[in-house]
Amino acid sequence: MASTSSVLRGIGQVALGAALLTAGISHLTTARKEFQAQVPSWFPADPDTVVVGSGIVEIGLGTALVATWKQPVRRRLGALVAAFFVAVFPGNVAQYAGRRDGFGLNTDRKRALRLLGQPLLVAWALASTRNRATKTGS
Repeated sequence: MASTSSVLRGIGQVALGAALLTAGISHLTTARKEFQAQVPSWFPADPDTVVVGSGIVEIGLGTALVATWKQPVRRRLGALVAAFFVAVFPGNVAQYAGRRDGFGLNTDRKRALRLLGQPLLVAWALASTRNRATKTGS
């Protein structure tokens, strides 16, 4: 029988996968222009290409989170998702520094709070995919 923490990790993993699937699909459809506001001006690629590419990656990661349950692959996937969140962080910084609106982030305060949310996404990815805790001393 699965422990409560194991069930909660599973729910967290599926929820994160669903969030990534939703974000990835919106990269390719309804929010494409808003995601372009997050592409740093110094990044040497067309913003639309970056948005489409990152959307495809998010769809792939989201699908993998929903479908992957065996360790150690699950843990490695969590690390990959966390690394993705770290890799896109400069886009969030660029949105803040450039005072670019998008996704309702139309004040410096809202954009700063978004920056603080990125480490939470990293933690979520790692915590929801980690191995079951082992008892010490047994």
